[in-house]
Amino acid sequence: MKSIGELIVERKAAVIVVDVQNDYCHPEGALGSKGSDVSGVAEMMPNLHKLVFTAREQEVPIIFIQTFHEAATDSEAWATRSSGHSAMVCRRGSWGADFYEVAPQTGEIIVNKHRYSAFINTRLDSVLRTLKIETLIMTGVSTNVCVESTARDGFMLDYNIVFLKDACAAYSKEAHEMTLVNIDGYFGKVTDTHEVMGQWLTSRKAALSL
Repeated sequence: MKSIGELIVERKAAVIVVDVQNDYCHPEGALGSKGSDVSGVAEMMPNLHKLVFTAREQEVPIIFIQTFHEAATDSEAWATRSSGHSAMVCRRGSWGADFYEVAPQTGEIIVNKHRYSAFINTRLDSVLRTLKIETLIMTGVSTNVCVESTARDGFMLDYNIVFLKDACAAYSKEAHEMTLVNIDGYFGKVTDTHEVMGQWLTSRKAALSL
């Protein structure tokens, strides 16, 4: 069994940032303005900022997953999810669909999705295979819906999953913790940003000393 260090250093890894967008994260976004507790987002954002900054320094690929919805992809089954309460979230071209605090820089990859999992009817698998990525470092919101759905599908496609508990957020601590238990038990390894960034820095120092 590979250690986390081996998975993110020996196996080529990418940081996957899922749905860090205004409607999911901003207090005035679609979810926050309707009473969803976005305090978990505020707690995890400093960790995500540090991780993204360090990944760029270490030249680790970052793939930003951005949801948007439009009439063309609003099937009846999809549009009536959550009793219809999610119908107006992240509409194409809206402020709510814009990135929140962290955004791709020139040359970084964006994958648009229209369902919970970033693998469903998107180019994500092709992008990862082109980059020869073997390990997905999972971050974003919400822990128990889109991040977990993407991690599960990634595992099913034979990617290693490293799930960062302090760079993900859900709208309740119970939902967040439930996913961590599930991922750790069946789909990958759960750790934190401190360990991942430490492994990157150790690897870089070792490479420079050769």
